[in-house]
Parts: sequence; C-alpha cells; structure tokens
Amino acid sequence: MTEFLLSPGNSPFTICLAIMLLLTVLEIVSACLGVGLSDMVDSVLPEMDVDIDADFDAPDADAAGSGLIKLLAWFRIGEVPVVILFIVFLTGFGLSGLIIQFTAMQILGQLIPTMAAAGGALFCAIPTVRVCGGFLGRHLPKDETYVVSEKTFIGKVADITMGMAKAGKPAQAKLKDQHGQTHYILVVPDDEAESYNQGERVIIVRQEGSVFKVIAGDNSSLVD
Repeated sequence: MTEFLLSPGNSPFTICLAIMLLLTVLEIVSACLGVGLSDMVDSVLPEMDVDIDADFDAPDADAAGSGLIKLLAWFRIGEVPVVILFIVFLTGFGLSGLIIQFTAMQILGQLIPTMAAAGGALFCAIPTVRVCGGFLGRHLPKDETYVVSEKTFIGKVADITMGMAKAGKPAQAKLKDQHGQTHYILVVPDDEAESYNQGERVIIVRQEGSVFKVIAGDNSSLVD
C-alpha cells in the first residue's frame, strides 16, 4: 500500500491529502487557542454575502456579474469558511484520485496517466464541495446575527460593487442595515433610461421579486 501511495502517478493525490491533514491540524490547534485558522483567513478576504438569490434566472442578467455570484453561491462561499471548503475539496480530490488509480490497478494492472486520473478526481471533487458545503453550512455554529426584512432596505443607500446596473441587467450592490450588517443585493435602475456603473452610489426605492429598483444616489432627500 505504501508503494502504491508513493508512486509518481499518485503524487498529486497524496500531496493534496497531506495538505488537507496539515490544514485540519492547524484549524484544530488554532481553534483550541481561541483563534480559528478559518476565521483568520475569512477576515482578510473581501466581505461577501453571495447567497442573495442563487436561483436568479433573469434571461438578460449580466453574465460577468450574476454569473460569478451564482458560481460563488453554488460552491457555498459565504455559507461556510473558505478554509473548510478548501479542506473538503482537497479531501474529495485526493481520495477520488486514489480510488480511480486503485481501480485501474485492479482492472488494468497499472496506473492510468496522472492527468486522466486528475480529471476524473476533479469531476468528483467539485460536487463534493457543493454537497458537503451544504451539510456543513446547516450544522456549523454561526455568529449571532439579526434577522432583518428586505422591506427595510427601501430608502437606504447602496454602493454598486459588481457590474453595470441597467434595464434588464442587474448589478450587485451592497448596503448596511440598521444593525451594521452588510447585505448584497441585485439592483436595476428604476428609470429604464438610466444606468449605474461599479462604484456609484444609489438609493433603493422599491423591490420587485429578488431585484431592487434604484435611483441615483444624489437624491439625498430620499435617504433615511
């Protein structure tokens, strides 16, 4: 078994599993010391709350903006710490690769090319992140948060963070609620003739389904 694990054809998978074990030990040790590794990593990453509407299917949605949001949400980023998701990926990739190579050894009497095994392992690891991330997201302890109604967003100021908001093409914007929590939403101009670029400030005036209608942020008289 040792010879099998250390064979060159299995090196990507054994290395991934070794990194996974190292990260797991670091996470456990740091958590025991009161400073979790995943918390430290998440604290230096850009603030994200991508689970705003993973099933948003507007046919004219901006491909770069809403597509990236959907991808991040699909991988459970924002629901589960990034380090935990990376550990899940390494585990899925490493174990899948070794299983593929072990099966090949039993059937063919030799290992298949590393790239072919890696492709199969990647195919297995990606849905593993999705499924395990969903399970962990439901059961991992979370910091206490305040639940707020989206109706309270009306009249608040938001900043466009991704894409260009124009008629039929939502962009991502962020705002802070009365408790100081950051929320990410999809916005389009209330006036179809208008458009707002990334970095511009807008005011939320109403909600239509999962999308919020906004006007230019210079309408200060409407701001709470």
